[in-house]
Amino acid sequence: MSKLETRKLGNSPVEVTSLGLGTVPLSGFNAGVSYSEFEATIMAGFESGIRYFDCAPMYGFGKSEHFLGHALRVNGIRDSVVVSTKVGRVLKPASRTEKLDTVYGIDWIDPLPFLDTYDYTYDGIMRSFEDSQHRLGLDYIDVLLVHDVGRAWHGDQSEFYWNQLRKSGYRALDELRSSKAVSAIGLGVNETDSVVGVAREFAIDCALIAGRYTLLNHEPLTSAFDELISRNVSVIAGGIFNSGILATGASAASATYDYGKVPPQVIERVKKIEEVCAKFGVSLPAAAMRFVYAHPAVATLLMGAKSSGEVSSNVTSMAEPVPQAFWAELKSRELLPASAPLPSGI
Repeated sequence: MSKLETRKLGNSPVEVTSLGLGTVPLSGFNAGVSYSEFEATIMAGFESGIRYFDCAPMYGFGKSEHFLGHALRVNGIRDSVVVSTKVGRVLKPASRTEKLDTVYGIDWIDPLPFLDTYDYTYDGIMRSFEDSQHRLGLDYIDVLLVHDVGRAWHGDQSEFYWNQLRKSGYRALDELRSSKAVSAIGLGVNETDSVVGVAREFAIDCALIAGRYTLLNHEPLTSAFDELISRNVSVIAGGIFNSGILATGASAASATYDYGKVPPQVIERVKKIEEVCAKFGVSLPAAAMRFVYAHPAVATLLMGAKSSGEVSSNVTSMAEPVPQAFWAELKSRELLPASAPLPSGI
């Protein structure tokens, strides 16, 4: 079993391992997954040293929470791990609920018979939290993240949901943290602007930000990450392969970028990064992972996996030596900003 580095989440008492395991791929995203496959993947992560696991009501419409909670209980590892789930959605019976039409809509394979509805009010957050406890079968949840609040997900409706959170949602979050029902509060989003906006209004400990800081995306370096560091808000970095291309490479037929077709300019940039990887004998996934984790704002990399083999690959990539000359060449070729923090050592 590997011993992974741990870092704290903001001002909270929660410590997370350098790698976390996300359950989106295990919840019916593009492929059906049985409970036995789910459990085997979770246990492969645990045996590899991973002690942080993330789920959400949205993932398989309750399936990720049901499966994760059961796996932790029957294997007797609940007290050894950190669990995060999310609020902002309340699940209701599919037979009596209209399906949401969203920018990032997912057709889950074999989900539970529910559909999600948005609710960022006090009552909505409390109901979502209590429902999650029941699905997980846990009497406390370590990290609670407000899911998909912001313009990237809600578009023109974003202000409506922002106001729900401001008027009463923050109060619910404060009560849950103050009562120690949860140990850390944060956001789970696909943008940095909403994280900075909430951090200016309410004391959060962390934020799961997907796909916004990667080998290809460096926008948070301009100001967002500096402000989050100043406010002691830790980043849980998700989507660091930009949904696939930084894991598969530019030539793979299955390559995607942010869950869509890869733009030509992105393909060219990835090819240039791969040239440097080949020169120094560095794998592309290792470069992607080590780069993101080097930023002082980042506490952990939340990696999705749908098999024990993918878990093993992620752990191996995280431990792969990467020479300083590799990073220097990426900067000299202007493939990384001069201001980007880099890993120390090899």
